[in-house]
Amino acid sequence: MRTRRGTVRLRGWGGVGAMGAACVLTGALALTLPHKDGGAGAKAADGGSGVTVAARADADDCNDRSPRPSGKDGPAIDAIKNREVKKLVVGVDQNSYRWGYRDPNKKGGALEGFDIDLAREIAEEIFGDRDAVVFRAIPTNQRIPALQSGQVDMVVRTMTVNCERLKDVDFSTGYFETGQQVLAPRKSGITGYNDTLKGKKVCSAEGSIALEELEKKSFGADISTTVPNQLDCLVRLQLGEVDAVVTDSALAAGQAAQDPTVELKGDKPFTTEYYGVAMKKGSEDLVRRVNKVLEEYRADGWQKSYDKWLKGGLGKVSGPPEVDYRD
Repeated sequence: MRTRRGTVRLRGWGGVGAMGAACVLTGALALTLPHKDGGAGAKAADGGSGVTVAARADADDCNDRSPRPSGKDGPAIDAIKNREVKKLVVGVDQNSYRWGYRDPNKKGGALEGFDIDLAREIAEEIFGDRDAVVFRAIPTNQRIPALQSGQVDMVVRTMTVNCERLKDVDFSTGYFETGQQVLAPRKSGITGYNDTLKGKKVCSAEGSIALEELEKKSFGADISTTVPNQLDCLVRLQLGEVDAVVTDSALAAGQAAQDPTVELKGDKPFTTEYYGVAMKKGSEDLVRRVNKVLEEYRADGWQKSYDKWLKGGLGKVSGPPEVDYRD
């Protein structure tokens, strides 16, 4: 597999089999989930963003991998195509810089970013139209409930694949590699996920892998500050209410780009994780169709989107994760 750190062949969801471990206040802007009767089967309404607690485990314990790509329709895709509004309903973030966000300097404030590009690719595959998509903002801790209730067809929102979540939802293959890292002020004495956190207030999102890791090992930090949306932690940090944030390195890099007074601490992430597209449990035909999109996107489109949105903050990469499939 090609990753930022070299070429290694991984199995599973874009490397989930080699995670070793990873079966792991802009609050006013965050939209609340609509009621179920306004969900994926209802009339389209524009929105934009949104982890349940995810335990880490060796990927071999999952006893599963994402299915092979297919262009065939099935019950899940038929249900999407046959409803009144011919659009894909996707749960995304609207506050994660360069992933899913609204640029206030652009007229109209349309959602844009790396995850938004991918969602449009999937809409084009299903409906033949990149604009045949409704974006719904989902808080970090509501991604799985939104899928289970049918309020969205899928979630494309920096969501890590792991064994615990696979009990509740289905995932595509991985489309991006990341890991947990500490974000703190440049002048802080905090140097990473280590003893320098002792006695410090650390913020994380409710239900996130960051919180799961901190609950396992906090290095003596106060980890009582949790928020519904991960970006709210940056606001707490800026207000001086907390001393550090633990979150995905990919998201933290975007936050550091927004605020030059903070920076990533530590040489590299202390976990290895892979983002996947999440779908309702049992939607195998939809999962296979998304995997088809990802197969093509890795070859033509992924790098262009990466260079546009993420290269400035994360640097050069050798490409997206390569994957194996189950039958």
